[in-house]
Amino acid sequence: MSDETTRAAHLLHEMGVLKAQRRTGWWMAGVRDPESVAEHSWRTALIASVIAAMEGADPARAALISVWHDTGETRSGDINHLGQKYIGTKPDARDIVADQTSGLAAEVGEMVRSAVAAYEEQDSLEARCAKDADKLECLLQGVEYRAQGYSAAQRWIDNSLPRIKTTSGRALAEAVLEQGGLDWLYAAME
Repeated sequence: MSDETTRAAHLLHEMGVLKAQRRTGWWMAGVRDPESVAEHSWRTALIASVIAAMEGADPARAALISVWHDTGETRSGDINHLGQKYIGTKPDARDIVADQTSGLAAEVGEMVRSAVAAYEEQDSLEARCAKDADKLECLLQGVEYRAQGYSAAQRWIDNSLPRIKTTSGRALAEAVLEQGGLDWLYAAME
């Protein structure tokens, strides 16, 4: 087995850590068992593809950027906003991903690094769709936690909404806020 294949296998194992890595900000809202980073990234990728399609961007590229955007948290952890106040500066995701992809096949490493760099630099419509998806997923998760009785989740909803910039992302956010969590089920059963 080549070193590049071994490194790719290491990366895949490392990404599995995100399934257990909890989104720590939700603990501040009293959520005992918050979503994992992997759960967040999965829905963020779906949302990004929808926003991108609505905006006339490449849905696959937006989803790819989204699915990789928090992968550095395997090494830095999910540092919530309060924690960031005390560590000084948040670790640069591009530095982490450079280490994570060291020794990978050039095509694989470049794919991962370019996705993370695009998210961080916000240099394309797809990257902006991915950023909006990240904020919309947080808003949506806040709505779901609020419905479960975590009233403090309202702050995450309120903080996420103004950070959504695309026309389609804003429209989706408004639609989410106007609906109940089971409206999709009632519509499907009609």
